Amino acid sequence: MLSRGVFRLGKVDEQVFELLKSSGNPLTLNEIAEKTGKPSKAVYKALRKLFEAGKIDCDLKTHRYSPAKQKQS
Repeated sequence: MLSRGVFRLGKVDEQVFELLKSSGNPLTLNEIAEKTGKPSKAVYKALRKLFEAGKIDCDLKTHRYSPAKQKQS
């Protein structure tokens, strides 16, 4: 949810983000849902929120998600 331009991560959002950070490999929506035990719809919402917040990247060809690469200054 947005609050004055700041994204607040819910429990599922945090679980998805932590899984992506620890997985070592990009994961599909279905893989994330299976590993977290959450419904695909809930995972999709979390992925969308994380993507919009710039916390994750998505490969449009493979539909795999991974943590966003850190931008160097």
